[in-house]
Amino acid sequence: MSEPSSDEGMLFEVLPPLGFWVHVTHRYWQLIVNVKHPVMQGQEEKVKHTLTHPEEIRLSRIDPTVYLFYTTERVGCWVCAVAKRKNNEGFLITAYPTNAIKEGEKIWPR
Repeated sequence: MSEPSSDEGMLFEVLPPLGFWVHVTHRYWQLIVNVKHPVMQGQEEKVKHTLTHPEEIRLSRIDPTVYLFYTTERVGCWVCAVAKRKNNEGFLITAYPTNAIKEGEKIWPR
């Protein structure tokens, strides 16, 4: 997984409660919605909300620089936005709806 290039035109950049900026470029968002999770097409505002107003944040069990942000979409379904933190900045890896919260360590709220 490579970090999206900053010269691809920023789609959005937000500041989650963990205190580091998370961004995604237009080009990388197209990869997310056309290849990884087409169901997220047109859901940019939900993803921004999930990153800035999460109900829960968990640390990846595999990579300690990866954070999973969750908000409830409806009963039994959440939006998960996954961001990687590198040098105190972050970038969106992916976003998807899920019916289960991953088992990683809950780091927010404490």
